[in-house]
Amino acid sequence: MSDMYEGNNEFDLFITDLNGNLRGKRMPSSGLRYVMKNGVKLPQSVIGFDHWGDDVLDNGMVFETGDSDGICLAVHPEPIPVPWAESARDQILAMMFNADGSPFYPDPRQLLTRIVNRFKELGYTPVVATELEFYLLDGSSEAQRRPSPPIIVEGNGVRLNKTDCYSIEEMDGLESFFAEVRQACETQGIPADTIISELGPGQFEINMKHTDDAVQAADHAIMFKRLIKGVARQHDFGATFMAKPYADKSGNGFHVHFSLLDAEGNNVFNNETEEGSDLLKQAVAGLLHHMSDSMLVFAPHLNSFRRFQNGAHAPTFASWGYENRTVAVRIPESENVARRIEHRVAGADANPYLVLATVLGAALHGIETKMSPPAAIEGDAYAMSEDFEPLPNRWELATESFADSAFLTEYMGEEFVRVYGAAKEQEQMKIHSRISNVEYEAYL
Repeated sequence: MSDMYEGNNEFDLFITDLNGNLRGKRMPSSGLRYVMKNGVKLPQSVIGFDHWGDDVLDNGMVFETGDSDGICLAVHPEPIPVPWAESARDQILAMMFNADGSPFYPDPRQLLTRIVNRFKELGYTPVVATELEFYLLDGSSEAQRRPSPPIIVEGNGVRLNKTDCYSIEEMDGLESFFAEVRQACETQGIPADTIISELGPGQFEINMKHTDDAVQAADHAIMFKRLIKGVARQHDFGATFMAKPYADKSGNGFHVHFSLLDAEGNNVFNNETEEGSDLLKQAVAGLLHHMSDSMLVFAPHLNSFRRFQNGAHAPTFASWGYENRTVAVRIPESENVARRIEHRVAGADANPYLVLATVLGAALHGIETKMSPPAAIEGDAYAMSEDFEPLPNRWELATESFADSAFLTEYMGEEFVRVYGAAKEQEQMKIHSRISNVEYEAYL
C-alpha cells in the first residue's frame, strides 16, 4: 500500500462465500496498514455458510476442524473507496488462505484462479466480459419483502410498470441515478460500458468491457452488485439481482462472453471464418457436455429455476448456435478477430467467481479432450425443446446432478463439491420445512 494513502474513517474487509454473499469485518482506519499487510482471520467455515449465514454442519468444516481460522488477504494493492457510504469508508476485497499460506480452495476466488492458471499452463489467457441484469424497485420493496416498480421522480413521476425495452426515455428519467452509478464505477475501477433498458419494468442491464484478467472480471461483478444496491438506496430505490422477482416478467440473467488468447496475443477462436476455429467448437462442446452438471452453480436458489421457461429468453436445454438468442451458448456475429462465445445460462443471483470458473473449466475440458459439439441450432430453439433432454429444471434435480459430477470433482475439487452441495441441501431443507402462503390459501 502506498505510504501516501491516508484512508477514510472506516473500512470493510470481506470475502465472497460460495453463495456470493459478502462476509467480513468493519474496522477503524487505524488498523488499515496492518490489515493490508497481514490480513484478517475468519473461520474457514464462513465460506460454506448457507444463504442465511448459518453454519452447515454436514460440510465437514465446522466441528471436525475445531472451526479453525483461515487468513483473508487483500487482493488489491490499495483500498477501494465506497462513494455511496453516508460516512467516509473504504472496502477491501479479500481471498481466503489456509493458516500455512496455501490456497483454501473452497474459496470461490481461489477456484477461479486455479482454472485460469490451468489455461496458462496450456499457453492460453481467457478474455472475459460480463453482462448483469437487475431490477430497480420502489424504495419500500426491501422492507416489505415484495418487489414493486419504482417511480421516476426526475421525469413525469410515473411508475415504471410497463415493459419498454431499449428505451432511452426510461433512462432519461433516471439520469441522476445512472450518473452516480457511472461515477461510482469509475471511482472503484469497474469498467462499465453500455447501459440498456431491458424487457421488465424497471429492469436494466450494464455490460462490462472485456478484460484479459478473468479473476478481476469476477471482482468487478461482485463490486458492481454491491454498488448498484448502495447507490439505489441513496436515491430511495431498492435494487435486486434476484433471478425472477416477478412471475410474469423477464428474469435477471448473467451472461458471460469469452475468447482465448495465445502467447502472442492472437484470438485462437478466430480462423478467419464466421464459424470459428476447432478450438472454439471444442470449447462449445465442453460447455454443452457439462451444462447439466453445472446448473446448481448457474441457478443456485429455489427462485433461480423460474427463469427457465420456453420463450423467456433463458435456455431450456444444452444447445448452441450462431447469432441466436434462443440457445444456451451463442456465437455472436462479430469481426473475425473478435470471435467469441456467449454463455447465456446463469442468473444474476449466481456467484460470479463460480460461474466463470465453471464456464471456463467446462470449455477447458472440451479443449483438452478435443470434444465435438452437435449441430448448431438454427431458428427457434424453444420450438425444438421436446426433442432434447432438458436441463435440470428443479433445485433438487440440479443438486443431484452436481453431486454426481466427475467433471466438477476433477476441475473444481472434491472439497468444493462437498461444501457447496451441503449448503444447498440445508437450504432446501429449511425452505421445505416452511408452509407457504399459497398452501394456506389453497388447503386451509
